[in-house]
Amino acid sequence: MENLRGAGLMVLAMGLFALEDMFVKRATGALPVGEVLILFGLGGTAVFASLALGAGQGIWHRAVASRLMLLKAAFEITGRLGYTLGIALTPLSNASAILQATPLVVVAGAALLFREKVGPRRWAAIAVGFVGVLVILRPGLEGFVPAALWTVLGLLGFAGRDLATRAAPKVLTNFQLGIYGFAALVPAGAIILAVTGGAAPPHPDALWPIAGAVAVGVAAYWALTAAMRMGDVSVITPFRYTRLVFALILGVLVFGERPDAATLAGAALVVASGVYTLLRSARNQRQSPR
Repeated sequence: MENLRGAGLMVLAMGLFALEDMFVKRATGALPVGEVLILFGLGGTAVFASLALGAGQGIWHRAVASRLMLLKAAFEITGRLGYTLGIALTPLSNASAILQATPLVVVAGAALLFREKVGPRRWAAIAVGFVGVLVILRPGLEGFVPAALWTVLGLLGFAGRDLATRAAPKVLTNFQLGIYGFAALVPAGAIILAVTGGAAPPHPDALWPIAGAVAVGVAAYWALTAAMRMGDVSVITPFRYTRLVFALILGVLVFGERPDAATLAGAALVVASGVYTLLRSARNQRQSPR
């Protein structure tokens, strides 16, 4: 039952994250991307700060100033900057498909940085995942969209954030981590505004999608945290890939996107390689001596 509930919460979280992407993409049609990111970050920070105070937790902890947390913030900014530009400038389904390679990069990073054991089969699965990303990107071919490289930058930023999170101080609560995660969106948005030109007067057509993004983004974070705290991680984590399914559906229904055969084939390779990597890891853990 714990695994079943955890899997359900993970699917819920991925559906909410896909909705968050949809709202952000909608908002970028009425306001500059950087301004959307700043407003989204401020809204999420305010919600998590209220939750932390309501739970009797402090908003600030000295552990936030540690070198590791600053590195995590830098990766968060890079990831949010790249991915937000990716979903603003390219079809949502394509951007989400590329993002599914994040767990594969995390596994490779864990092997290189933390000396975690990764066998030849898992390395092969990682290679297949990158082939899937290349199929979606189509570098050098007629269907190549240079703006898709922003999503690749976001993918690398999120992977670095996840690796840094592994060693985040345990004294920081989930609400506090939520505060700092959303707060990192503000400088990311400021960087985009500095490069692209400047803010515009808030427009009602953008404010309601931003409010929607904040609401579902905070709920998605809660569902993800709850899912990872119950049942077996090896059983629950593969359900992260349902985000791609939700993104494809929303892309078609809301934005009228029509993913081509290459995008669907590349997405299938990325998801299949990621699920295999996770299942292989779970099998190795079961076989290892306790």
